[in-house]
Amino acid sequence: MTFEQAKQIFYQPFMDLLYKAHTIHRAHFSPNTIQTSTLLSIKTGACSENCSYCAQSSHYSTGTRTEKMLDKEVVLSLAKQAKQSGSARFCMGASGRSPSDKELDEVCAIIKEIKKLGLETCVTLGLLSKDQAKKLKDAGLDFYNHNIDTSKEYYTQVISTRTFEDRLETIGNVRDAGLKICVGGILGMGESNDDRIKMLVSLANLETPPESVPINQLVKIPGTPLANVPDVEKFDFVRTIALARILMPTSYVRLSAGRKAMSDELQALCFFAGANSVFYGDRLLTTNNNNPISDDTLFDKLDLQKETFLEMKA
Repeated sequence: MTFEQAKQIFYQPFMDLLYKAHTIHRAHFSPNTIQTSTLLSIKTGACSENCSYCAQSSHYSTGTRTEKMLDKEVVLSLAKQAKQSGSARFCMGASGRSPSDKELDEVCAIIKEIKKLGLETCVTLGLLSKDQAKKLKDAGLDFYNHNIDTSKEYYTQVISTRTFEDRLETIGNVRDAGLKICVGGILGMGESNDDRIKMLVSLANLETPPESVPINQLVKIPGTPLANVPDVEKFDFVRTIALARILMPTSYVRLSAGRKAMSDELQALCFFAGANSVFYGDRLLTTNNNNPISDDTLFDKLDLQKETFLEMKA
């Protein structure tokens, strides 16, 4: 897929775009099911990276409290709660450029225990070497999350402490280890629609596209350089979801951060356009998420059923 081809798809009449995306979605997924994941910050703050959107960066004064790695038993208790609430995947994030050997050992021990609960597992730990990726695979990890955030061209406007190529190298290391990947980006950081299209083309053109594609709407954190950027235009957001579905027809497309600020109507339009996964629970790392009761009410209105782990494995 070329940028120009994707751009033509993106800018076709809105109703035609949604019809095409929804038709493709129905060919690969049940239109009335949604996958739910729970995300937990297991190590918070004091990150050396300068990602302009992040509350956990040590470069900015955001009021985020630094917290060391959570105890394994605490994480397992929260994983059990997530399963009871209907989540099929338990995702864990640890702040920092890359995990230390000690941190990686702790995460691997936690993964092994969570797998016993019958949950899929995903972690995001920053940059990984080949050996680190293999160690996570051996522990039973299912997914590794490492977003590319935006287009290669716009990337340096957002982050300077690690490169776009650094991210691609980690994604390659994870793939080589036999792990599935969860890779997406953030909308609303001042980028153009062209940047959004290029980001999705980059993902679609990977040797194997991501099995999971999280699309985040920027949560503006006071104290970060992006605290006052203009909001992303809502119909452009929906167009991006639709393009993701068309370019990556078999991937789960997840409405991720920023969903708390979305109306029920906007979320429903995104689901029709091909989004079929959400983060479920009150918190996403350090930011607020939709209340689970509100989500359940919306799912009931839309007749959406939560997809179980066994259904996902089928």
